[in-house]
Amino acid sequence: MTPPRFAFIKANWHADIVDRALDGFLSVIPAEQVTVFDVPGAFEMPMLAQKLALRGDYDAIACAALVVDGGIYRHDFVASAVVDGLMRVGLDTQVPVLSVSLTPHQFQETDHHKAIFRDHFVTKGMEAAKAALALVNLEPKQANAA
Repeated sequence: MTPPRFAFIKANWHADIVDRALDGFLSVIPAEQVTVFDVPGAFEMPMLAQKLALRGDYDAIACAALVVDGGIYRHDFVASAVVDGLMRVGLDTQVPVLSVSLTPHQFQETDHHKAIFRDHFVTKGMEAAKAALALVNLEPKQANAA
């Protein structure tokens, strides 16, 4: 049996933090089963996820981004559009699409906050990998006859 294949899409904004999610993902799933894709930012993830899901090469797709309030626009509309888009891709294609897209309320460009979020992204990457494996390995259960 061929081992499952996974795509991991990561946004380049805050790459020093977001890339840690890939580290966590690869601590659970062997690197030879994962193809990594970079996109400029979170907003570009759903379109690439859709393209990859429709190709049929991957059993699950994980996407990672950090969407912060930059003071220019409401970051919550970007985060909502991204998560909604990723969910729609999964529902439309039946390929599991997992989000490691975080939108902190109080992110500051300090060494302390960056360290906290780097660690958190490792954990979230591991959780996404475990969820991807669980979804790929789902077996239909037979209802017990009463």
